[in-house]
Amino acid sequence: MQTKVAQLEHAVHSHAVIDQAIGVVVAAERRTPAEAWDLLRETSMCTNTKLRHVAELVLTLGVTGNLTADIRAELARRLSSEN
Repeated sequence: MQTKVAQLEHAVHSHAVIDQAIGVVVAAERRTPAEAWDLLRETSMCTNTKLRHVAELVLTLGVTGNLTADIRAELARRLSSEN
């Protein structure tokens, strides 16, 4: 039972982080939530990085201004191709 509760708590936290990252993309890039979701998901797939980790990096970017080169490049590529 404790394992199940821990898994559910992890899932709730991951979902919250992803939702917050979607909000950042919506606000910063003037995208719809669906477009922001696609951007994060596709960046995750193309960089072979867990979606939750991409979302965490996007949130950290707002605080530190730092983002790993591969994620930064993929996000920039996807944003420029959508314009």
